[in-house]
Amino acid sequence: MNHAFYVDVLHALADGVYVVDKEQKIIFWNKAAERLTGYGSAEVLGKKCADNMLCHVNAEGKELCMNGCPLELTIQEGKLAEAAVFMRHKNGHRVPVTVKTSPLRDDIGNVIGAVEFFSLSLSRENFFSEFEKLRKEALLDRLTGVGNRRFAEITLENVCSQSKNMNASYGVLFVDIDYFKHINDTWGHLVGDEVLRMVSKSLDSGLRIFDIISRWGGEEFLLILPNITAQDLLIVGERLRMLVETSWYEYEDTIIKVTASFGGVIAKNGEELQSVLQRADNQLYISKDNGRNLVSIEN
Repeated sequence: MNHAFYVDVLHALADGVYVVDKEQKIIFWNKAAERLTGYGSAEVLGKKCADNMLCHVNAEGKELCMNGCPLELTIQEGKLAEAAVFMRHKNGHRVPVTVKTSPLRDDIGNVIGAVEFFSLSLSRENFFSEFEKLRKEALLDRLTGVGNRRFAEITLENVCSQSKNMNASYGVLFVDIDYFKHINDTWGHLVGDEVLRMVSKSLDSGLRIFDIISRWGGEEFLLILPNITAQDLLIVGERLRMLVETSWYEYEDTIIKVTASFGGVIAKNGEELQSVLQRADNQLYISKDNGRNLVSIEN
């Protein structure tokens, strides 16, 4: 079988695949990689993935391109590597993926490069498939694709009712993009819309499978997190804050970055919904008053 046959096979795979040489320059990029990242092969061939492209980070916000890159480990040690990371999409948002790397060797066994396979993290991929069904209904925000305020209100009522009946805890997080008016005033509303999409997708990527995200209004989002403690709510909030902070949108050769402020609470036993939302809103303003780009959780 000739070289073209194997290239066709790699292009037919559902997983993203790319190949790098020993200097980590990309020499092959399949069609699934284009679909999952938004980058066409012409944009990446001859470049490194760290060149303001994928820029993987882990759940703690560590930039793996600088320290801990699975590809680099594979090239240096000639070993297989696997990691769950957040990849940067061309549109700016973060995407949860599982990456697997394998060394490439010449005829005498020397490592001459590596190949990386990557795919959407399974739990979020399944969630996206189910959530897609809601697009036929009037419960999605048309701009961002997440739930709209009506969807959030319906979900909150259900979660609150279940909490009272089953004595189960739930948390809410308000998220507000910092200085969003400056984005609209400087770059215009079309860029502002892209930033809203970017932030919503980065937030969505860092949630648990059963958590809910909705656009509450303007540049504000509401997250509903069932069965969670205050400590875990803080951990989730910090992860989401990091994902927003490390996302960026490119417009006319300019990198546009934003941060977000978070405020959250755990609902008390039997507490009315309006009270829960008011306490969370108070925590959001604590984050804003203390410099923004913060997560404030009521103890």
